[in-house]
Amino acid sequence: MSNVQTEQLKKFVFSSKCIVNGEPFEEKLEVIIPELLQGSYSFYTWPSAPVLAWFIWENRQEFYGKKVVELGSGTALPGIVAAKCGANVILTESASLTKSLSHTRRSCQVNNLVINKHIQVIGLTWGLFLSNLDYLGPLDYILGSDCFFEPSTFEDILVTVSYLLDINTNAKFFCTYQERSSDWSIEHLLSKWELECIVHNTNNLGNSIGLNIHDLIGDHSIHLLEIFRKA
Repeated sequence: MSNVQTEQLKKFVFSSKCIVNGEPFEEKLEVIIPELLQGSYSFYTWPSAPVLAWFIWENRQEFYGKKVVELGSGTALPGIVAAKCGANVILTESASLTKSLSHTRRSCQVNNLVINKHIQVIGLTWGLFLSNLDYLGPLDYILGSDCFFEPSTFEDILVTVSYLLDINTNAKFFCTYQERSSDWSIEHLLSKWELECIVHNTNNLGNSIGLNIHDLIGDHSIHLLEIFRKA
């Protein structure tokens, strides 16, 4: 039996319509994401990723020129959208997942983003305070798409986020997650690490072009959180 995994390219199109000088104007961005459907979870674009990517697209003026790090990037759709919208982006994956890191680099390559020129990719393991956390430098935004996948890692993620928010006091963590069990909660961990959270409404994403968000996420329940240091 062959162990060769077939790469599938998935296209995501982001657009918005407005009136400029009295004329209708449409702005559009296309991102191609390579997927290995026989691979592990980090080689597939989960429903949380397009939701976060659309949020970034619709707030692209806020991300332009800002320093952004994506945690657990995987196929890196949100981070790539941020980079295409003019952000200075660092994509990260667990330092021990070398194949996942390679796939994240592949996503950059497919979208004509040159590593260490247009975008950066580094290994970063949640919960471990390695020197590369400081290498990230001053940050404006932290991104995470479906990081809260396995309850055993929830605190590791928030420890990492808490540390980054300690040294970047005005930064914010935007993350999307798929609700898989009503018993899973990060509320007590947010309190423990002195973090606050706002839940954003995602139903109006893509309204200007008539997008139905459920066409992206199906029947899944996807939540968009904004997490920041408690005042």
